[in-house]
Formats: sequence, structure tokens, C-alpha cells
Amino acid sequence: MELAPTLELTSGDLARLHRRVKALAENRPAVYRMLDHRGRIHYVGKAKRLRNRLLSYFRARSDEKAARVLHASADIAWDYQPSEFAALLGELRQIRRYRPPFNVRMKKRRRAAFIKVSGGPAPKVFVGTTAGPDTRHYGPFGASAYLKQAVRVLQDLLGLRDCALSMPIVYAEQGDLFSPVRRAACLRYELGTCTGPCGGFVSEEEYAQRVETAVAFLETRDIAPLDRVVTEMDAAGRSRDFERAGWWRQKFDVLEWLLTATVRANAAVDTLSFVYLDPGVHGDDRAYVIRRATVRAAAPAPRTPIEVEAFRALVAEHVDVDPEPGPIPVDAIDETLLLLRWFRTHPSALARTVPLREWLERPGPLR
Repeated sequence: MELAPTLELTSGDLARLHRRVKALAENRPAVYRMLDHRGRIHYVGKAKRLRNRLLSYFRARSDEKAARVLHASADIAWDYQPSEFAALLGELRQIRRYRPPFNVRMKKRRRAAFIKVSGGPAPKVFVGTTAGPDTRHYGPFGASAYLKQAVRVLQDLLGLRDCALSMPIVYAEQGDLFSPVRRAACLRYELGTCTGPCGGFVSEEEYAQRVETAVAFLETRDIAPLDRVVTEMDAAGRSRDFERAGWWRQKFDVLEWLLTATVRANAAVDTLSFVYLDPGVHGDDRAYVIRRATVRAAAPAPRTPIEVEAFRALVAEHVDVDPEPGPIPVDAIDETLLLLRWFRTHPSALARTVPLREWLERPGPLR
């Protein structure tokens, strides 16, 4: 999306916006929107104290982001939120809805990394930090070189490709489309670390089975790759080929780390499954139904017996939904990262949570 053209505000325009903010904005949590001269939203932000945050734009130096956003704006609108947590969620969802050009252009690169399984005729397993369509995402993991090394070991063991997604793929059963001489696009096929789906050296069924083995490993349903390494390591040891046994031992250490990291990532996401009572700044508490680090529903905190029963029915809709580890939906990645970060940096918030099934059995209102 192209960045909206900058509207250079005159001193009178700035003064008018400044007076409006000082007169109307309160120091409450809020989501605010900057609009250009055509009324289009070109920036969405959140504030714990709205008045202070908006006034800071008018004090920004000309070379700062805040000044650039302000000088491209003709108006400012905002919605008060019950709490900082609600403002964070509101900001994320409005950015997702409006795709404001300043947010898109100035967005920082994610620090979290994911193991991604692409779609297409020959899926590719690789590490990335951005979300993409037609791709399964597993994690999140710390963005480290060791993660890429571990995924490389998994690719090599299963013979999965690591070439560009645009690489033409032709399977063995499509050999009639080829000339008699077949060549792989890289040396990995010759080295025995790729099955060569680019050159017609593997059937579509066999390659799909290898991808499924990788997915089962990432979802901790099967550890076949690790079993193979143990088998090869033991065989090398029995034949007294200690150099080769050490080589396989290195593979074992890397894959064991990947399995542990995957279990930890799955557990971190799955642990965030509860009802969370978020206290409002002005007593407007809200209750959130969170399942696998995604907000599935929200409502004012139930207090009366009727409200409790209504909220209990809402919770019941999300108990035991998608209980098995699996990929994180693409449209939930940013929210998952937000929730993981919130409960990591606000450990006291965990004291206001109740497991979903336990809440269904509670006799009274959430406190």
C-alpha cells in the first residue's frame, strides 16, 4: 500500500488540533486514529494515557516518526478503552482492519521466528519471521541461527527441498514431459540430502509422506527423524566408526534441541487457555475467553447470576476446541505474539485467570 501523501499543516491547523486534544482528550486508555485530508485512516495507535500521548506528537522533532504522522494528518479520532490490555487488542484489530499505510511502512520486523511449511506442489519447510498465506506456521521460537541449523538437519534427513518457492516442480510420474536426461537444480540431490522434486527423481506420494513426517515432528505426534538418527548413530558405534558416530551425535543434539523447543513453544501457546478478568481503569472490568493464545470472546465481567450463566455458555463454546498442537492460523499470529508478550511482562495478570473448564464449574461470578 502506498503511503498517503503528506499534508503540510499550517500553524493554524496545528493550533486547532492542539486545542482540540487539550480540550477533549482524557488521560485514559484508548485507541486513536490519524486521518488525512480525505478522511482516510493512515495511522492507528494505542495509548495508556491518551491525552499525554497525543500531546507528545506536537512536541516531536521534525525528523521523528510522530512529527511525520502528525503533518500528514488533518484530524484525530479516538475510542476510549477499559484498560491498557483492551487498547492493545483494539489497536491490533484496527490495524488489521484498516491496514493504515504508516503502520505498514513503519512496522518493526518481528523478533519471533516461526518454522513454516509452505503450500504448493512440493511443500518447503523453512524458517521465517513474517506471516504468509497458504503457509502453516509453528512456534514462536527465538530468532536464532541455531533454529535454522536445526531445520536444515530436518530437511536433510527427510530429503526436503530448500530452493525458492518459485522453482518448477515435476515428479517422477510426470517423466514423459522430460527429455531423457534429468538434472537436479542444485548439488543437494547429488549429496543425498534432497530427493530432487525439481528433476523428477521422487514421486509426489513419497514426497508428501516426507513432508507429513516433518509436520508430525513439529506437532510432536511422531519423532521418526530422531529415531533414524539414533539408529544410524548406534550402527556406526557398533561398527567402531567413531567419526561417523560423532557426526550422527551432532545431528541428534540439534534435533533433540528442536524437539524440546517445539514442545516448549506448543506448551506456551496451549497454556494460554483460560478466562482472564481484566480490571478496567474506571471499574469497567471485562472478561476474556482465551484459547491457545487467541481471544475467542469477550464481555463485561459477569456479576449477576444471569450474567454468570450467559458467560458460562460463552465459555462452554470454547472448551476442548482444537485441543491438539497444530499450526498457528496466519490471521492469529500477531494476536498470539501480543498475548504471549502481555502475560510474560505482566505476571500479575495470570493471578486473574481461571482455566476454562474450571470456570464452568465455578458457583459464582468471576472475581
